[in-house]
Amino acid sequence: MTTTTTAVTRPAPPRLSGRDTELAAVAALTRRLLSGRSGVLLVAGEPGLGRSALLDRAAYDMAPAPVLYARAAPAERHLALSGLHALLSTAPPDTAPPGAPAPHPAAGPGLPPAGSAFAGLPPAGLPPAGLPFAALPLAGDPRPGVLLDLLRHRAGPHRPLLVCVDDAHAWDPASRAALGYAARRSGTLPGVGLLLSAAGHRAAAPDFAGLPLLRLGPLTRPAADALLDDVTGGAATDPYVREELLREAEGNPALLTALLARLSPAQLRGHAPLPRPLADGPVLRRVLGDRLAELPPATRDLLLLVALAHEPHPDGDGADASLVLRAARTAGLDPGALEAAEAGGVVRSSGDRLRFDDPLVRRAVRRGAPLARRRAAHTALAAALDGAPGADRHRLARLSHRALAGDGPDARRAAELASEAGDPSVPASPLLRSLALARAARLTPAGGERAARFTAAADHARLGGDPRRAGELLAAAGEGAAGDDTVRGRAARVRGELALRDGPVEDAHPALLLAAALLGPHDPAAARDARFAAMEAAWAAGDVPGCLAALGGHRTAGRPGYPGHPGDSPADEDFRAGTAAALGLRFTEARGPLRRSLDRAGHDDDPVRLLRAGAAALVLGDTTAARRINARALAVARACDGTWLVPQALEHLAYAELRSGGHARARAHAEEGLRAAHRAGQRNAAAHFHAVLALVASIEGDGADVAAHAGGALAVADRHGLAQTATLAQWARARAALGRGLAQDAAARLGPLVRPGHRRGHFAVRMLMVPCFVEAAVLAGEGGAGAATAADEFARWAELGADPQAPAQLARCRALLAPQGRAGALYAQALARHERAGGDFEHARTLLLYGKWLRRRRRPSEARGRLLDALRAFERAGAAVWADQTRAELRATGAAADPGAPGALARLTPQQLRIARCVAEGATNREVALRLSLSHRTVDHHLRNVFAALGVRSRVELSRLVVTEDPVTAG
Repeated sequence: MTTTTTAVTRPAPPRLSGRDTELAAVAALTRRLLSGRSGVLLVAGEPGLGRSALLDRAAYDMAPAPVLYARAAPAERHLALSGLHALLSTAPPDTAPPGAPAPHPAAGPGLPPAGSAFAGLPPAGLPPAGLPFAALPLAGDPRPGVLLDLLRHRAGPHRPLLVCVDDAHAWDPASRAALGYAARRSGTLPGVGLLLSAAGHRAAAPDFAGLPLLRLGPLTRPAADALLDDVTGGAATDPYVREELLREAEGNPALLTALLARLSPAQLRGHAPLPRPLADGPVLRRVLGDRLAELPPATRDLLLLVALAHEPHPDGDGADASLVLRAARTAGLDPGALEAAEAGGVVRSSGDRLRFDDPLVRRAVRRGAPLARRRAAHTALAAALDGAPGADRHRLARLSHRALAGDGPDARRAAELASEAGDPSVPASPLLRSLALARAARLTPAGGERAARFTAAADHARLGGDPRRAGELLAAAGEGAAGDDTVRGRAARVRGELALRDGPVEDAHPALLLAAALLGPHDPAAARDARFAAMEAAWAAGDVPGCLAALGGHRTAGRPGYPGHPGDSPADEDFRAGTAAALGLRFTEARGPLRRSLDRAGHDDDPVRLLRAGAAALVLGDTTAARRINARALAVARACDGTWLVPQALEHLAYAELRSGGHARARAHAEEGLRAAHRAGQRNAAAHFHAVLALVASIEGDGADVAAHAGGALAVADRHGLAQTATLAQWARARAALGRGLAQDAAARLGPLVRPGHRRGHFAVRMLMVPCFVEAAVLAGEGGAGAATAADEFARWAELGADPQAPAQLARCRALLAPQGRAGALYAQALARHERAGGDFEHARTLLLYGKWLRRRRRPSEARGRLLDALRAFERAGAAVWADQTRAELRATGAAADPGAPGALARLTPQQLRIARCVAEGATNREVALRLSLSHRTVDHHLRNVFAALGVRSRVELSRLVVTEDPVTAG
């Protein structure tokens, strides 16, 4: 006879990508309950961010202990205590036969939560009559402590219970009050925990006041990437499609999952066109649930006005409240209907602007409205702008709304709108001009004029920092420009500029040269800008012939009698001639025109010309002028809404600070630039910022940061051909190795970059690395012909006067390579030259090497003096690992402990100290990562090292120590 035993197989736990911190908080709660203690946690976030999934995971983790689980039913919120009835109807029996499967949460009697990990398991069911929960009546009980009484009756250290309430904000007031009352007194209930979720805008409601809060934000890019791979099962996804999905989802996991469900395998692989819009009204409504459907029709009509009037603004994006109210009256709507949306947390009033707190809601309002309603709303907004104070200032917006209210092509209206959008005297942001020109293009019949307007719209989208939209608008221009050189040239220029900032620079160079050739006869100024951008692309690629070709040819550009190009100003011609001469190593010819470029920069307000002048200053080795001019370029770019130019200005400024030895300032500009580059979609600039941050970290001695930032730089540089960025990142790795005493590793990394040959580093950086290579080679015992050859080449470079640090560094290199009898005099010469050039870090490196040499010559007294000077200089420069190396040398001379050494915080690297300060200010690890442009994992790694270095065990202890010892935080 065969006996069959049936068993319930427990499903896998709900998977959550990018929620490590949140999962840890939920796991801590369930551990407390299973150990007999109590706890409470409120999870807050907007729809789709994973509140329900976290509650499901907690319920899973509690098994086999019982769980009460209820999701709010908004339709019952008018029934007193309906929420508590729904919760208690899921109560499990107090006892169960040994070995029986554990009960699981339910959304109603006998029903597991829809889509949860518990579907298919035995439901808890209603408790049998006579059990404690069933025996305690609720009907009509008005006391806020009713739930607390029920849970206290159930509580016990050996009977843990988890109460999960999803969307608690949607419960009826009496149930909500009882829930909050019980949660705030959960400490009196051993073994009982409450895990609640609420919409982000309701987390501060009085019912939930004082509860521990876990706020969900959008997923980070790596976490969204991981979720996409998880949902698709690792199936091949076209890179463009992946980028579109992640951009459209904006870190919302539910929306990303819904978008993936909408696409076919062919669309995922890029073999079929994507639906447009990718996230349409039905998809967005499914993610948002009933948030909009519950609002009155008049309120939804008013929200459509707010969504369509949304625009960028210096004080924060949003809609002009007075415009919305005038449009509402024009459309016959009661402005008071907006109060329901404000009460529901859909929109809020901030000064004179109305804003959606969740951009997903704004998109759902816009895309979910029928075309007829959208046109009517645009008509009302246009009419409201007709009568607005200072109507002339709103002419472009009014024409845009009129265009969107129309039906079909309208040549007259299109021409009027395009003329207004193209008028530089009209106050408007680049993105607003782009939108207007795109609307004009869609009103224009097919042909060259339509293509020209789409191309102009693409250029303004680029300038406004939206490269994705610029690419789409170029694609919309299509073949309409085939016979028009001007439009073809402008399209080639936009395409080249986009590749220069966010693509392979080898693709950008020919596109920009083509643009210059096509535009030359028709638009000399645009042709000039295209040529300079082509030179920038060749420079980034390390292509000297390409730079000269963009400047006008190998033999003519920069030579006496060179005629220049039509439309060039004297400043343009000076920059062209000076740069071409410098690329040909004719520095005597280069100095005059480049110096004139610097002189003109003091009176220039054009950010592009200022950036060129700043580059000229670096070619001349005038780092002071480079910092001043690039700072001016940044200020002008910000003032003129130059979203496209701000990352470039910060890139030039960070590099100028790095060259001048201002490492802390370079880091600050690079961290800000990294955020700006990501906002503007400029991955090439972001890679350069990573390289600068890696170089700064190699000075500060933060190995984890060097690895992270160098890796981030090289990931893009290798794909996009960014030779300068790649060289800087490799230099950072080598210098970090040298700082840790790994001279052989450093020499092996630098050798291919500084020696002649096809693998050498970027032409503008190669000579800057030679002193580091010579030092590494000598310390590694490899100071033979290779190091001597590099030093000889560096000597010729130093004679050109292009780097103020070079003379002192050359003397240091000569000292390292010299016979013992001559080295002392050369070190003294190097130190004298450092006094004239300035720069703590390079000066300290020479002092350290001189101190080492003196100690090995058995002159410890002299060595101690040099080493103490080196130590102080390294400390001023924030070079922690180099300071540690110097302290070790001091101990080897027999010196006592470092006099005047600071407290425990001195054991931290600069990056660790910054993280410790952020934690002392109350920031979470995720907030620290956002503030410092680091990954969450890097912050976790640093914080563990901080705890170990300082001997503290909690964030509270760390905060006390930082506040006590750190004057920055204490102040």
